[in-house]
Amino acid sequence: MTTFDQREQAFEAQFGHNQEMQFKAHARKNKLLGLWAAGLMGKTSKEAEKYARDIVIAAIEKPGAHDVVHTLMHDLAAAGKHVEEHTIRRQGERLLLQAKQQIMTEVKG
Repeated sequence: MTTFDQREQAFEAQFGHNQEMQFKAHARKNKLLGLWAAGLMGKTSKEAEKYARDIVIAAIEKPGAHDVVHTLMHDLAAAGKHVEEHTIRRQGERLLLQAKQQIMTEVKG
């Protein structure tokens, strides 16, 4: 195996690792966002966990932040809690940073 082949394999492995970490971070962010929304809706701890899990599953089945944000907006509105789209997106950005930090801590630990 040449040095070029070794470098190529290393880059491919790094790319795969990065993609996996991105997927985990977004899934964690969606869970945290679901828990946040569940709290606003006044759900119990058990209901909140189920709701967050449903949000994560929905995001995997239909990728894209747009769908998650609009699902949350719809669910919050149905619960009488009108939250603006930009508020949910901003909270999602904060929670993505938190999710990345949690994952990095788990990887290092």
